Amino acid sequence: MVHGDGLSFGRGSVHESVEVTDTVVRVGARTTAVRAACPGCGCWSGRIHGSYVRFPRDLPAVGKVVVVSLQVRRFVCADDCCPRKTFAEQVPGLTRRFGRRTERLRSTLVSVGLALAGRAGARMTDAFKATVSRNTLLRLIGSLPDPATVAQRVVGVDEYAQRKGRIYGTVLVDVATRRPIDLLPDREADTLAAGLAERPDIEVVCRDRAPFFTEGATRDALQALQVADRWHLWHNLGEAAEKHEQGHALAA
Repeated sequence: MVHGDGLSFGRGSVHESVEVTDTVVRVGARTTAVRAACPGCGCWSGRIHGSYVRFPRDLPAVGKVVVVSLQVRRFVCADDCCPRKTFAEQVPGLTRRFGRRTERLRSTLVSVGLALAGRAGARMTDAFKATVSRNTLLRLIGSLPDPATVAQRVVGVDEYAQRKGRIYGTVLVDVATRRPIDLLPDREADTLAAGLAERPDIEVVCRDRAPFFTEGATRDALQALQVADRWHLWHNLGEAAEKHEQGHALAA
């Protein structure tokens, strides 16, 4: 056992001890805030109801699992009308309600999930000794708040396979950012028309020549200019050049 000297472990807490074994590093810490704000009503309280110990996992160190033994307190809400009555304090930047991981480990796992998705991301977490399942990574990604929405001026329309060869849908992509903005469940003109009608700021619809895309983009996006996408332009140009060369070869 190696004892600390009250150094800051995070804003609102201090670490008191570190225990190192062959596989685990256990860091003992406690909270130091004099009072805390109720997450329900926002009232501050300094009246302590009790305390307990949490064990959030942190990022591994030198190949060892790091677990924080954090003593936190439960406060009595100062507002008698608040339905919570009591609440547990959180350490900013370290814990969150019901969290089993530190915010640092959580953000790292989210970054891995965003970069590699489920299966590959799970293999990567195993490599740096913070093993989680692919479903956990997907749940962490799914819990992220939606990004701020901005008006899309140029939207690309194409199909995507939900089940290759059997079930297809329509994807809408913001051409400026190259990010998908919506997944429509099918390739029907009515579905596409409804999806475009929800976005009145669209000025240009970039699509291929599929008839359901043509009809859907024309029906409810009359204000938008329709253009062929880059791939089909190059594909058609290549076909035209090939036919032109074949014509010259036959004439010769």
